[in-house]
Amino acid sequence: MERLLRALAAEPDPHTSVSDPAAALDVHLADSLSAIGLSGVAGARRVADLGAGAGFPGLVLAIALPRARVDLIESAGRKAALIERLAREAEIENARAVTARAEDWGARPPALGGGAEAYDVVTARALAPLPVLCEYAAPLLRRHGRLVAWKGRRAADEEEAGARAAERLGLALEAVVAVTPFEGSRDRHLHVFRKLAPTPERFPRRPGMARKRPLE
Repeated sequence: MERLLRALAAEPDPHTSVSDPAAALDVHLADSLSAIGLSGVAGARRVADLGAGAGFPGLVLAIALPRARVDLIESAGRKAALIERLAREAEIENARAVTARAEDWGARPPALGGGAEAYDVVTARALAPLPVLCEYAAPLLRRHGRLVAWKGRRAADEEEAGARAAERLGLALEAVVAVTPFEGSRDRHLHVFRKLAPTPERFPRRPGMARKRPLE
C-alpha cells in the first residue's frame, strides 16, 4: 500500500484531486478498506470495480485480498492506462484494468471475453445513483454475489428507487452500513445488495440507457 501511495503521488495526471500520500491514505486507502468487514467480501474470489477511475477501491481491495482476482472496469482509456501503471509500480499482480463500459462487459459471458455472472462482489464508489448501479452490477454478479456501493448522506428517494430497481434485477437490499473510515469523515454509507435470483435476459440494456432512463 505504501508503494501504491508513492506511485499515485508520482503520477503527473493522477485523475484524482487527492494524490498527496498523507491525504490519500485516508481518502482512498482507508475509505476503500471500509468494505473488508462486510459479508461476502473477505472471501470473494473475483471482484469487479465499476467506473474505477484512479483505481479505488479496486487496487486497495486487490492488495487486501491477495487470493482474489480484481478487474477494474473503466471505459476511459487514459484512466485504464493509469490503473495499469499504478498496479505495475505497486506490484499488484492480482488486479487488471479492463477498458470497457459496464453494460458491454456484463453482456458478454466469460467464454467470449466478458464478465457476465463472473463475480462474487461488484464495487462502485461515487459512480451513479443506486438504480443505475444495480443495473450495472446485476448482470455481472453470480448467484448470492453482492454489490457494494459507496455513497454519502442517505437519501430516502434514491434508496426507495434503488430497492425497486433491485427487485426487477434479481437483487435485494441486504444492508446499509454507516462507516467512518478516517477521522473527520462523515456521512459515508455502504449500500449492500445481494443477488437472489437470475437477472432477466433483457439486462443489461444498451450502453447509456441505465442513466438516461433509470428503472423505476
